[in-house]
Amino acid sequence: MDLLNHLSQDKKTYFSFELLPPLKGRNINEIYDAIDPLIEFEPININVTYHQEEVVYKKHESGLIQKRTVRKRPGTVAMSAAIKYKYRKPEIIPHIICGGFTKEDTENALIDLHFLGIKNILALRGDAQKTEKYFVPEEDGHIHTIGLVEQIINLNKGIYLDEKLQNSTAANFIVGVAGYPEKHIESPNMKSDLKYLKAKIDAGAEYIVTQMFFDNQKYFNFVKLCREAGIKVPIIPGLKPIRKKRDLLLLPQTFNIDIPEELVNQIENAKDNEQINQIGIEWTIAQSQELKKSGVPVLHYYTIGRSDNIREIAKKVF
Repeated sequence: MDLLNHLSQDKKTYFSFELLPPLKGRNINEIYDAIDPLIEFEPININVTYHQEEVVYKKHESGLIQKRTVRKRPGTVAMSAAIKYKYRKPEIIPHIICGGFTKEDTENALIDLHFLGIKNILALRGDAQKTEKYFVPEEDGHIHTIGLVEQIINLNKGIYLDEKLQNSTAANFIVGVAGYPEKHIESPNMKSDLKYLKAKIDAGAEYIVTQMFFDNQKYFNFVKLCREAGIKVPIIPGLKPIRKKRDLLLLPQTFNIDIPEELVNQIENAKDNEQINQIGIEWTIAQSQELKKSGVPVLHYYTIGRSDNIREIAKKVF
């Protein structure tokens, strides 16, 4: 937050990005290979996503179907620590989610992060399981992000789940939350979405990172509505360049976002995914330059594990 406050005064726009932990069985060098090309742009922070367990089904030769619960991308806390101690300068911001966590699991993860000197957290509810229509929390887990924010802030006050603890150490976490310029997929309308967003800020969250969007006016309108609702914290725009034609189907379905007609037409008229990747880069460069001109303190990019296109964007913007 000290850094964000400083950035708002010096009028410079800085660079940040998000990474996924590698799939189980892969290694940390894949992450370093994604980070290394971006370090020259001096990212102020690197976000590390968290992925809850998934239910998978395996059919045996007998015809019986076995149900298994697996975690395909473990290692968020360890990966955060590895990046912190390899690269030193960028702030590391791991995601902590409601899905897959009990309150005690959350506390233990936060204690690990506190011991590691990682004090910035992005608190999220997380998505529903692919096999479930609606989000279902763990037994004794948080159903909404506000409960997660409150637990983190309690830890900052030295309040742990075990009320009998004496002389407990207070943490010093800074908490960010997500914002949705086109509203959360489960919200009935934007007014309702903003009400819950303000509740998270009132509970102690200190900044907002937005969901991806492809029309900057969506972001500008969202910021205006937030300010009118009494939300005064920094609102960091999140951007993702389109890479493939199938993104036209997957992104709107997954994230409840609109893709502008002009961008859709360019992609549909492209001859192959290589040309689509370049279209995505150029569109995101234009978005970034307009947002930078408007004075946003940070531009945040969703890499989805790839950094070649983000590097091309950063070279033109930063």
